[in-house]
Order: sequence, then C-alpha cells, then structure tokens
Amino acid sequence: MKTHKIIFWITTSLIFIFEGLIPAFTSQTEMAKEGIRHLGYPEYFGNALVVFKVLGCIILIVPKFPKLIKEWAYAGFAFDFIFASISYFCVDGFGFFAIFPLIWLAILAASYNSFHKINLAKIA
Repeated sequence: MKTHKIIFWITTSLIFIFEGLIPAFTSQTEMAKEGIRHLGYPEYFGNALVVFKVLGCIILIVPKFPKLIKEWAYAGFAFDFIFASISYFCVDGFGFFAIFPLIWLAILAASYNSFHKINLAKIA
C-alpha cells in the first residue's frame, strides 16, 4: 500500500505541476498562443483547455473529491493527451511532439492505477 501511495503522489504531482500550474502561468505567453495556432486551433480553444486542465488537476490532487468526479478528470486528461498526440502527428508528422503526450498518458495511467489500488486496499 505504501508503494502505491508513493507512486500515486509522485505521478499525480507531476501531472499537477506540468498540466495545471505551468499552463496556468504560461498560457497567455506568445509562445503558448503560437503553439495553439500552429496546430490550427483558435485562441479561445487554448484558454478553455487551460481552464479545464487546472480544474482537472485540482480534482486529482484534492483527496476529498468523490471518486466518480476523479474518474471524469482522469478520462479528460486521457482524451487531452491522445488528441494532442494526434494533432501533432497530423500537423508535424511522426516525431518527438507526437510521442511526448503519450509519455504523459503513461504517467497518467500510473497515477490512475495506483489511485485504484489505494482505494481497493481501503475497502479490504
């Protein structure tokens, strides 16, 4: 159980920092706006994406949120990473930027798996 808690907090903290904090503080920079434009999305899409990322990170990191809400947050991040990978693949072809979101998907999967193992241990 202790191992699962450590894995959960490390992976969830990484997601919180890189998908919540950093986008919240950098989303209005010219580089971030250009990244959204480069993929062919309108600027308002980037703003909405950041809002949902921050909300999802808060939901994942705060223990008191109901499990069903956390499930939706995990699903939202999974869709985000999968579609980011597809977007980069379609615009730039196969390369680092098409693979990088899938690395985050693996980190998310580790967080999700450990979240469920912790909750199963509480029930038993």
